[in-house]
Amino acid sequence: MPNLSIKDVPEDLAEALRQRAARNHRSLQGELMAIIEQAALDTGAPLSGDPGRPRITGYDRQGFPIVRQGWKSIEQIAAEMKMRYPDPIKDQISSIDLIREDRDSR
Repeated sequence: MPNLSIKDVPEDLAEALRQRAARNHRSLQGELMAIIEQAALDTGAPLSGDPGRPRITGYDRQGFPIVRQGWKSIEQIAAEMKMRYPDPIKDQISSIDLIREDRDSR
């Protein structure tokens, strides 16, 4: 299996990679391998004509890829939800009221 080497890595970049590895519960070597695998397997940002193409956006704690199937803007999601649920639920406490109640209880 080939070995790769990167020379003259700035100390601040190396420290950032060490911290990233720690956050992901990996060794520095494991984190670098995950980054390289992601770069090698990731097809990059979707092409303008193909926004739904799946791509790897990261890895979970077990090392499984997190795949992004596409993207929507907040406005698109809100419009879809309004179409799906046009009327508010009656006789229920709204999330706004719950948040205000929690905030005011402090």
